[in-house]
Amino acid sequence: MLRNLIFMIAAVCIAGTAHAAGAWTPDRAVEIIAGSGAGGAQDRTARTMQKIWKERNIVPVPVNVVNKPGGGGAISMAYLNQQGGDGRYIAVSSPVVLLNHISGKSGLSHTDVTSLALLFSEYIVIAVRNESPIRTGADLIQKMKADPASVSAAVATARGGMQHIAVGRIAKSVGADVGRMRIAVFNSGSESITQVLGGHIDVVATAVANAAPHVANGQLRIIGIAAPQRLPGALANVPTWKEQGVDVVVSNWRSVLGPKGMTAAQTAWWDGALQKLVQTPEWNEDIQKNYWVNNYLGSAESQKFFASQYEELRGVLNDLLTK
Repeated sequence: MLRNLIFMIAAVCIAGTAHAAGAWTPDRAVEIIAGSGAGGAQDRTARTMQKIWKERNIVPVPVNVVNKPGGGGAISMAYLNQQGGDGRYIAVSSPVVLLNHISGKSGLSHTDVTSLALLFSEYIVIAVRNESPIRTGADLIQKMKADPASVSAAVATARGGMQHIAVGRIAKSVGADVGRMRIAVFNSGSESITQVLGGHIDVVATAVANAAPHVANGQLRIIGIAAPQRLPGALANVPTWKEQGVDVVVSNWRSVLGPKGMTAAQTAWWDGALQKLVQTPEWNEDIQKNYWVNNYLGSAESQKFFASQYEELRGVLNDLLTK
């Protein structure tokens, strides 16, 4: 009996030691890598995360934002993957990590990193200047069908990006020849909008937050949003493309990635920290302010999401970039 008791105590001790060995918490400063310069989309998300984690004491060590712009996000991904499974390094990313691999701009894809989260979706709108003869989504569809070359579209910041994909998918869905459309690429969303406001380009594909101020002052009119359902608030009257008979949903989502080789314990810790982040009032205020949709997915679910997005985007890009 004594012998059995000794075995039981030993088993409990071993189990406790194994559990302790499997636990992980960052013990030194954490880096959030942003693939854009200061003020860029990924940088703003990273700094919001940094602020909330610090003020809420969710991350028990200093959190630093490190900007690694360039190469359409390829430089930030290369830097992330130099960290060799170190859980103290995470990166804010977007569909560009998939698009760069599909187009051959980068050798790194979602399978070369650790998926930690899908943070939110930023759906793409199609807008025209208020004086445009294109009054509705139906008007644009009619022009695309009649003569795709009669439509010019402004996108940022590259061919094959999510804005280009939104325009291309609308055209393809209505049977228009995507290759005949006139696509003008600009360095930023604001520059794209300026060209449309000036009457130089027919339509602009951009993020809701970029278009909203110009809609409010009567300069722009949104004719369709590539979202699964209407957004609330100020955009409640903007129809989705699906409502207009065009089954197109396109999101310039934000994600969080870690370097390849992170342990299960590291991934689990970040799952907890990111869940706490997206549940804070401050985070949700930022979501509403920017017209984003909080459709958070944790590590396991986001990995499946990225895999499905990769296959979908690969098919779309093959159409857009080979025409």
